[in-house]
Amino acid sequence: MKHIFNKGKDPNKPTLLLLHGTGGNELQMLPIAEQVDGEASVLSVRGNVLENGMPRYFKRLAEGIFDEEDLIFRTKELNEFLDEAAQKYEFDRDNMVAIGYSNGANIAASLLFHYQNSLKGAILHHPMVPRRGMDLPDLSGKNVFIAAGSNDPICPPEETVELHEIFKKANANIELHWEDRGHQLTGEEVEAASKWYSTVNSN
Repeated sequence: MKHIFNKGKDPNKPTLLLLHGTGGNELQMLPIAEQVDGEASVLSVRGNVLENGMPRYFKRLAEGIFDEEDLIFRTKELNEFLDEAAQKYEFDRDNMVAIGYSNGANIAASLLFHYQNSLKGAILHHPMVPRRGMDLPDLSGKNVFIAAGSNDPICPPEETVELHEIFKKANANIELHWEDRGHQLTGEEVEAASKWYSTVNSN
């Protein structure tokens, strides 16, 4: 998978996995990683699927309707890529925190839904429920932050609340932050995510 790896100053910090929104690329989330933890290593991955020339992480059938078969396949592909990248770049595979926006947040959530040890935690900006009707692994000890828009036209608040409940039932440590700016990724929510990240990674 096309990607960037930047080695951080502090090898004990989590490696930040950056996952862009539809039409973004591996550069889109770099300023956000800098804001969240400027000393951490960064692995920023471009989605392998094109929709009208725009990179994404998995196919969709329509706005808000995911191609579930492709989602499962692409989640497995990404998880295996992370295993390979950890060996290649010599970072701790068990100490990885995803920061995803929109489509990137959906694939990050899907990693947690399907693979118990894929991530230590995740910051999900405007995610949707990746799959329904499945049993999640036990996510005890996983820290998850969701930033959502109370008037998000793409991801309605009910969907956010549903995702929050799913993670809670799977025993994740979950925090939900609301903004009132639709689907856009705001400076305020990045700041809130940064503060949350500092708290959960303070030891």
